[in-house]
Amino acid sequence: MAALAADRASRWWSRLGAVAVSTTRVAAGAAAALESFVFPARCPACGAPADAARVLCDACELDIPRFDGRLCARCLALERDPDACLTHRGFACWCAWIYEERAAQLIHALKYEGRAALAARLGRRLAQALPVDYRPDLVIEVPMHAARLRERGFNQAARLAAACAAQLQAPRLPGALLRVRATRPQTGLSARERRRNLTGAFQVREGGALRGRKVLLVDDVITTGSTLEACLDALRACGAEAVAAVVAWAS
Repeated sequence: MAALAADRASRWWSRLGAVAVSTTRVAAGAAAALESFVFPARCPACGAPADAARVLCDACELDIPRFDGRLCARCLALERDPDACLTHRGFACWCAWIYEERAAQLIHALKYEGRAALAARLGRRLAQALPVDYRPDLVIEVPMHAARLRERGFNQAARLAAACAAQLQAPRLPGALLRVRATRPQTGLSARERRRNLTGAFQVREGGALRGRKVLLVDDVITTGSTLEACLDALRACGAEAVAAVVAWAS
């Protein structure tokens, strides 16, 4: 009898706990809905109502200056005119936008606020910036050093690469390129110091698998060009036909 009573009591408490959890979830959902009603999300660029998941309103996103052109990562790293190069094969980089405040807000939300849903939209922008007839054999991302990856928990370039690969219906090869050496921040370094800082920082995991393959390298922003130059140089050295694509150029 005592055992039966204990079993009944245990089941009662389990049911009560389940009800409590369900009630808590309903209350949390109601609170979130009330907060959205009382304090609707606003576009940080213009103040108009906006879907919080999208960050910007449609008008502000459409108003981001488009680039839709090609840069030379090597010329940019050498502080030369990057959009008129016909010399450096294997260092082409296609960009969707010019980096300005609205583009920065979207990229910041993906990179530092963990808003993974933004990767799909930005991945579409990447795919649209490429030549219409371009189809890579493989899509890969600019890698993070293992220590930085543990600190942040994800690589935004990997999320963009996955989204872009889906848009292009091309296979993605995660981890094809490794960052094998941690480097000091590039800010404040001269062009020569930036290139020296990244020497030997990137390594292809299986070079033979990429030889002769059309490889698309994906990142969020190109600024000085040094990182993309070093990555593309490593891919070129193993025989890959690589180009890069980024969301924005911080000119």
